[in-house]
Amino acid sequence: MAAITRTGAANSQTLEVRATRDRESLRGFLEQDRLFAAYAICDLEEREFPRTRWGIAMDRGQVVAVVLEYSGLSPQPLFVMGDDEGVAAILEDVIHPRTAYLAALTHSLPAVERVYRMEAGPPMVRMWVDRAKFLPVPQIATRLMPAEIGDLNRLYDLGFSAWLPADAIRHGVYYGVRVEGRLVAAAGTHVIGRDARLGVVGNVMTHREHRSQGFAKLTTGAVTAELLRTCDQVVLNVRSDNPPALAAYRALGYQEHVRFEERIVHRRGALWDSITLPFRRWFPHSKES
Repeated sequence: MAAITRTGAANSQTLEVRATRDRESLRGFLEQDRLFAAYAICDLEEREFPRTRWGIAMDRGQVVAVVLEYSGLSPQPLFVMGDDEGVAAILEDVIHPRTAYLAALTHSLPAVERVYRMEAGPPMVRMWVDRAKFLPVPQIATRLMPAEIGDLNRLYDLGFSAWLPADAIRHGVYYGVRVEGRLVAAAGTHVIGRDARLGVVGNVMTHREHRSQGFAKLTTGAVTAELLRTCDQVVLNVRSDNPPALAAYRALGYQEHVRFEERIVHRRGALWDSITLPFRRWFPHSKES
C-alpha cells in the first residue's frame, strides 16, 4: 500500500500513514510503553506475526502512532497506541475492520470514535509482575496437556473443543485444578513473547460451583511462576469492577500499570452517520449501541 500524507494546518503536523511489516521500527515504538503494549510486542514474534496487519503514522520520519489488527473471527482484536491524529488517520486509511475488539488508552477513544461507533464497557486494569515482586502460592496446580483440551473447553463453556485448539496448550502454559476428576478451574496464556521475554496471562476461569476457594489465585500463580522462568515481566488484564480478582492478583504480587479501555467497535457507515450526526450534535452525551 502506498503511503498517504496528511497535513494538519492547525498544528503544522504532516503525517505519513502507511502499512508496514518492519518489525524493528514497530518494536522500537511499542517498547516506549512495554507493559501496555505487551500483547502487540508478543505479536511481533515469528509464530504470531503472519496473523497481524500493522499501520503506522510518521511525523518528520518518526513513528508517532501504531495500529495493530489481529486476524481471526470477528470481532478481531484491534490495538491502538500513540498520537491521536495518527491513530485516526491509520484507522481511516490503512486498518479498517468492520467490527473489532478495541484495546486503547482512554485518551485515544475520541480519535477512534471518528471512525467507529463504540459499545459501552468498564475500564480495564493492566497489571504486571516480575520475579522480584512475585509472591508464589504454596499449593500445587496441575500442568494441563494438549489431550485435556476437551475438559478445558467444557470448563470455558465453549461447547466444542475446536474453538480453543490443542495448540493453545501445546504452545502456551495452562494449569488447572481438578475436584473428583473434574476440571473446575484453569488459567493459561494469551500469548508468550519468547524473544521479548514477555508473557500474557489469560483465560482464567473457575466453575461457579467452586468459586471463593482461591482456585483463580492458585492457577494464575502457577502459570505466572512458569512464565517467570523465561520472561522478565508477566502481564494480565482484569475488569476494574472486579474487586475479588484484583485482590487475588495483588496477593500474587501483581501491580497496576495503567487503566485502559476494551470496547466492541463498529465501523461507521456513511449513510447511517449522515442521518444521525445532526442529532449527536444536539445530544452529545447520548449513548450509541
